[in-house]
Amino acid sequence: MSAAKQPPPFSVISGAQVQAALTGREQEIVDLVEEAYRWHGAGDSVNPPSYFLTFPDRPTARIIALPASLGGKVQVDGLKWISSFPENVAAGIPRASAVLILNDHDTGYPFACLESSIISATRTAASAALGAARLSASRARPRRVGFIGTGLIARYIHAFLAGSGWTFDEIGVHDTHAPSADGFRGYLEGRAGETARVTVHDTAESLIRSSDLVVFATVAATPHVAEPSWFDHHPVVLHISLRDLAPEILLDAVNVLDDVEHCLKANTSPHLLEQQTGSRDFLAGERGGTLADVLTGRLQVPADRTVIFSPFGLGVLDLAVGKYVYDAVQAAGELTVIPGFFHDLNRHG
Repeated sequence: MSAAKQPPPFSVISGAQVQAALTGREQEIVDLVEEAYRWHGAGDSVNPPSYFLTFPDRPTARIIALPASLGGKVQVDGLKWISSFPENVAAGIPRASAVLILNDHDTGYPFACLESSIISATRTAASAALGAARLSASRARPRRVGFIGTGLIARYIHAFLAGSGWTFDEIGVHDTHAPSADGFRGYLEGRAGETARVTVHDTAESLIRSSDLVVFATVAATPHVAEPSWFDHHPVVLHISLRDLAPEILLDAVNVLDDVEHCLKANTSPHLLEQQTGSRDFLAGERGGTLADVLTGRLQVPADRTVIFSPFGLGVLDLAVGKYVYDAVQAAGELTVIPGFFHDLNRHG
């Protein structure tokens, strides 16, 4: 007879607790995200397609479900449920909100619900910082970084770059919404320890041409950068928002994705390139691959080509960071357990 199983207690973890568990641990989280990419690349994960809930009466809004299962030392299943309502910005509240549900590996019972907009931003920023480090390893480390799009994700990416040892001589800023660009400049200039000269650029071209590391963190739905000559100096590009670059830009670069099947859908820039060329040859051999390929040495990134990292954003990363937060809050004795959350546990009544 198998041992009796009991559902784990169910806990709720607030955004304040999530923030406290992650603050100041940037390098530790980058290392964890690297491990998650390696587990995923080795097949020790399940990461099915995301599911999009859209609304005829609210065409700009969507809610996305990201189910996943992660092995390694994490051993957890779960679901991120993240909404994007762009019209929130005009009301002065963030565009995105999210929760993360963690499920027990052995029983399948959910054991925690975490505020997840911070987890989502954190795993995105950690992924970007990891990509910047690994994709620039064969060249002089970039000293000029430029941010196109200056919202929450840009702020988190800057914090993770700084927190994982990056320093810059110059930081460029560009946003189609001028007050956002000015606000991000104020954040950068007021950040403790930041000594870089901060410049707001009027055009994306000016920023790209003056940056060795370019970060796209916009809400663009279609490509708005289409001139390959802007990249003649061969920067490393963190294409976090996925839809900023015309296919011609990618065709002239080495392309690194986090997951091929996830990235080549929903009219992302890599997907548009696949549709335009009718093939995935731009990811073959030395032309491109996945970040796991880079981490394991299967793909060597050249120093004399533009390199573009286009991560779709994998649910397994949310699980890795979410379980890290849960373990930290539990170890501190600060879990808020909901007594009797699972009420009827007698199979036969």
